[in-house]
Amino acid sequence: MRHSKRRLLASMACAASLIALPTAHAESKWDLASAYAAGNFHSKLLGEFATEVDKATQGKLKITLHVNASLFKAPEIKRAVQGGQAQAGEILLVNFQNEWQLFGADGLPFLTDSYESARKLYAAQKPFLDKKLAEQGMVLLYTVPWPPQGIFVKKTLSSAADLKAVKWRAYSPATARIAELVGAQPVTIQAAELSQAMATGVVESYMSSGATGVDTKTYEHIKHFYDTQAWIPKNAVIVNKKAFDALDAPTRDALRQVSARMEAKGWEESKAVMAQSLETLKSNGMTIHQPPAALKADLQKVGDSLLKEWLAKAGAEGQSLIDAFRKP
Repeated sequence: MRHSKRRLLASMACAASLIALPTAHAESKWDLASAYAAGNFHSKLLGEFATEVDKATQGKLKITLHVNASLFKAPEIKRAVQGGQAQAGEILLVNFQNEWQLFGADGLPFLTDSYESARKLYAAQKPFLDKKLAEQGMVLLYTVPWPPQGIFVKKTLSSAADLKAVKWRAYSPATARIAELVGAQPVTIQAAELSQAMATGVVESYMSSGATGVDTKTYEHIKHFYDTQAWIPKNAVIVNKKAFDALDAPTRDALRQVSARMEAKGWEESKAVMAQSLETLKSNGMTIHQPPAALKADLQKVGDSLLKEWLAKAGAEGQSLIDAFRKP
């Protein structure tokens, strides 16, 4: 009887260990939603990010990337991550300015005019972003900037008056407001729909980076680009906080380390993409212009107006961010 009892206990212990074994090596699977084309440098970096996370976590965290708005459209991604429909997503921060003004800080025209100043703005903005996203049940992993923004337009420009009544693509509150201030006609078009909008005449002009111009083959429809370097907006890779917290500590640490590497690489790659994009646009028949003095002055006035309006809405929190950015 005693031997039988020992055998029973041994069998139970063995069974328990077999049940526990898969848990010890549990694998987490995440979906990562993005709105940009597979060939875009942001999408390529996300693919590399997923691969590096797999390696760094020894297969414990596997991320499946969904590009070109195939899982969720750009405006839906943040809510999908917040609600857990996707564990991770890439968002353009300025798209969510109406929800919280500080999401749009890097979309304020002429507040920054270089990657160096954009980095300084990010350093001032990041504590606010971390706090806000945590309140909403999310974690910021890293950001990658777009190249500086310029104006794609079908005709030559001498001043902002030449943009009056032009059909202008708006993709954020700031770009819509710019259209209003220069008298253009704003049309809300997301990145995945831009090529079709230009082909059908729905859009005649828009502000974005040279990279977007290449991705969408804008040169097939529009022949002028004004290199205004108006602002340097950022994409942010965010994750659902519950999904993040469910990872074990070594996996979270590895994820953070890969994110830091991807952020550093992404900022450098953005600079290279800027130069490559302008060359590609030129080689496909687009004329690259430096903005005339009158146009530059007009756009600076637009920038001043937008900053004043933004601060009125952002309140003390926004003023604190700007003060931190402008601190020597």
